[in-house]
Amino acid sequence: MRTGLRLLALGLGAAVVAYGAIAFTIWQRAEALLAAGSPRPADAALVLGNRAYRHGAPNPCLTGRVDTAVSLAQAGLVPQLVMSGGIDHEDRRIESEVMAVHARAIGYTGPLLRESQSNSTRENLAMSAAVLREAGVRRVIVVSEPYHLWRVERLARASGFAHDFDVQYAAAPTACWQRWGMRFRGALREPLAIVNNAFHGYF
Repeated sequence: MRTGLRLLALGLGAAVVAYGAIAFTIWQRAEALLAAGSPRPADAALVLGNRAYRHGAPNPCLTGRVDTAVSLAQAGLVPQLVMSGGIDHEDRRIESEVMAVHARAIGYTGPLLRESQSNSTRENLAMSAAVLREAGVRRVIVVSEPYHLWRVERLARASGFAHDFDVQYAAAPTACWQRWGMRFRGALREPLAIVNNAFHGYF
């Protein structure tokens, strides 16, 4: 019995260490992307989806990503935006639609394309690829929250998205990222998503 308990404790300890190592790696990459300078000009900014609404209002974790993409457009770095995200199963809203409405509300008037079928980060990339190709996009800036981008980069490489397009990444310093509670929540959730993606062989 004692041997079994020791093995269990060792296994749990190893899992905690591995989890912490993943979280630390994510955090390091997030900080590096936030500190990076402006990206090179590209053909489009691709904004990845997130939960559409929170507490009865557009989710600031999502609208903050759109804010960053609109800033890229206003700086002349991209001529068009692509919003990616399907139906949110928690509130039944279409993520890309909420994103598009927010972009227009904050003054973006340029071309805006939507991909409205995806329900995961992997699907965001896969299903947006056809939209980007049809629009003649070769160079794309992928926009998401800082802690999300480590996984996005690996999914883009493993899926071939980063081979098909010249990809850059822009970290969106959203209100969710800036609030400690939401940063903590993201740091806890994202390593689980990485383990799940690795388990399914996505990268």
